[in-house]
Amino acid sequence: MADLLDHIGPFVSFSTITRFRGIISCLVLSVAYVGSLYVLKSPYPRDHPKTIRQRFRSVFVISLLAPLYVWLWADGTSDLNILSLWKYLGIHLENILIATLFPLILTAILFLGPIMLLYFSGESVNMKGFLEYPTSWVNSINLRNYFVAPLTEEFVYRACLVPMLVPSFGNVLPIFICPLFFGVAHIHHVIERLKLGENPKDVWSTAIFQFGYTTVFGGYTAFLFLRTGHLIGPVLCHSFCNFMGFPPIDQVPSSKYPRLISGSFVAGLVLFLVLAVPLTNPSWYNSVYYRH
Repeated sequence: MADLLDHIGPFVSFSTITRFRGIISCLVLSVAYVGSLYVLKSPYPRDHPKTIRQRFRSVFVISLLAPLYVWLWADGTSDLNILSLWKYLGIHLENILIATLFPLILTAILFLGPIMLLYFSGESVNMKGFLEYPTSWVNSINLRNYFVAPLTEEFVYRACLVPMLVPSFGNVLPIFICPLFFGVAHIHHVIERLKLGENPKDVWSTAIFQFGYTTVFGGYTAFLFLRTGHLIGPVLCHSFCNFMGFPPIDQVPSSKYPRLISGSFVAGLVLFLVLAVPLTNPSWYNSVYYRH
């Protein structure tokens, strides 16, 4: 069962993709994802339920077409010793348990400080309410932030870009290249906010900050995808990070236990740096991107 998708074609390799072709292929797919959001114009703001549902349909269409697009750039082969396209896209069940748990644990360690801050601020009560009444959280914005965006963005910007970059760039440089496409993809929010009449200075300062944050985050999930060879870990970590938001460091001085929480921020970062490589050991996951 675990290897079922390995025996479902198409069987491909990506050995002939040059650096130029890899960058162009990734650029086209990245632009297509963002462009799909504007194919059908909505008279409502981006957070309006009708706009969100409309964009759901657009990104799902792109996500369904993306594997075909990747396959078109691959080297076709009938050799069954070559892995299936799904394996390259991180969609398989081999070592799925640790591929699900370890990246999520590693991310939670990184967010140790924010989690402690959330707990001592009493906002963990909101989580209790969610666990008791999960349907109360089911709305368009939450579905977008915690399900659709993590799933489609990780699939397109990690699973579909990495196979086209690794052959010519190796398994390290894509960690830094993929997030550039991902970060630039978020700049489109600038256009929407400017149309709403927001202060251009505020709009651009927010956009630059968001570009930096999403680029760093994109590098992290690209790291997870390459090291584990699985899509599930990056998707769950993306959803978790969307839920936590950017670490509210400015709230630490006014918190109930500032020294304890400051220490947890530092401890979380140190533990994350120490454990990031061991917990993502490619040999544990049999990552296709670390095979020799």
